[in-house]
Amino acid sequence: YAFDFSVWELFGALLYGGRAVMVAKDVARSTEDFHALLQREQVTVLNQTPSAFRQLIPVACAAARQGQGLALRHVVFGGEALDVSSLEPWFEVFGDQQPRLINMYGITETTVHVTYRPITQADLAKGASSPIGEVIPDLSWYLLDAALNPVAPGSHGELVIGQAGLARGY
Repeated sequence: YAFDFSVWELFGALLYGGRAVMVAKDVARSTEDFHALLQREQVTVLNQTPSAFRQLIPVACAAARQGQGLALRHVVFGGEALDVSSLEPWFEVFGDQQPRLINMYGITETTVHVTYRPITQADLAKGASSPIGEVIPDLSWYLLDAALNPVAPGSHGELVIGQAGLARGY
């Protein structure tokens, strides 16, 4: 528990009066056992990579159809690109309000997150690939070309992060 996302998971819970649930390796490797842990511990905020969450979707949806829901208020995605279309079965059962699904983009040199974007069923209709949203308050971002000039909206470029949330030396 010493990688950047774990800092956010641990201290985010503890600093706001929550508790952190440590998941045993064998439980993390069994989708059914992991789902049972989420139910038993009444987890309200779940941080997952999109690929890990994709494995949980069929188990959670089947349980919800049998009246065995989860206490989740937020599911936070990070660590890899989110394929929004993979969330369609989840939205069919749970909708997009409870729990809220949130995509966050981050890089190690910012010590976890740079952007925040709630994901909704409307994103499915748009065919959104991996919307990263808006920059969080302690950072700024710029989309630049190879010569470090700003690019036009909708263009491709290099994402450059700045301000207080950026680690020294970057």
